[in-house]
Amino acid sequence: MASGLLALLDDVAALVKVSAASLDDVPTQVAKTTGKVSGIVIDDTAVTPKYVVGLDPSRELSIIWQIAKKSFINKVIFLGPAALLLGFFAPWAITPILMLGGAFLCFEGYEKVHGMFSPHAAEEAQAAGDVQVITPEELEKERVTSAIRTDFILSAEIVAITYSTVADQPLLNQIAVMLAVAIFITAAVYGFVGLIVKADDIGLHMAKKNNASTQKMGRGIVKFMPSFLKILGYVGTAAMLWVGAEIVIHGIPYLHHHLENLEHSLAQIPVLAWLAKVVACAVFGIALGFMIEKVIGMAKGLFKSNNR
Repeated sequence: MASGLLALLDDVAALVKVSAASLDDVPTQVAKTTGKVSGIVIDDTAVTPKYVVGLDPSRELSIIWQIAKKSFINKVIFLGPAALLLGFFAPWAITPILMLGGAFLCFEGYEKVHGMFSPHAAEEAQAAGDVQVITPEELEKERVTSAIRTDFILSAEIVAITYSTVADQPLLNQIAVMLAVAIFITAAVYGFVGLIVKADDIGLHMAKKNNASTQKMGRGIVKFMPSFLKILGYVGTAAMLWVGAEIVIHGIPYLHHHLENLEHSLAQIPVLAWLAKVVACAVFGIALGFMIEKVIGMAKGLFKSNNR
């Protein structure tokens, strides 16, 4: 009996050593994964500030905290376990689910672009009675809900890429890496977003200092931020189209093959290859968003006619 217990303890000790050695690779795997999802992280950072613009400045950090908290919960409680379960039981389902999310990003991005190029669309909608006046509290809730929905799709892509890099690793490693990536990326994205939206307050504080150069820099930040946020809004819309379209294209072998050929043909000029890919994805995203809007419009029309 004693020898059996010692053998069991030896097995446990060996298992602990293997697990510890495996966990030593976690920082390397986290760094590798973070590099792979850097493009989506940049897109997420560019998309989020536009949901805060136009709201009460005193509520900005609270709104960002609400989005960040929900983003972390989604990654850890819902998306991470879902990726592990799908990866084990139905790995074929991951791509179609991501494609649906990508199509939704294209739809949202198309609506933003349509609004930019149709300045009278809001007035026409209001005249038709489609626009309701809402309170600041309702507007904040609507913005937060929309931001969380968009972040959920981007987070799903991040989690899927993270899982793909550790799919051949032990389960403990998979969980550790996915948790570490969720913490690091959520903190990095929303920490930087918070810095962006409060930059004007920082500039105003600097402008009140006694040092002349600090005052000048502070005034410069205050003047620069409105234009910067406007540009970032355009970048965020482009990012939604780019990432959404790339997710969809990746799931369609024919389109993915041609997109890769386009990149390879311009590989000697990396900047041009990247730009060509972005433009191709943006055009595809706008076209897909347009088609989705028409399908939704037709479905709404049929629903109304059936209910008369």
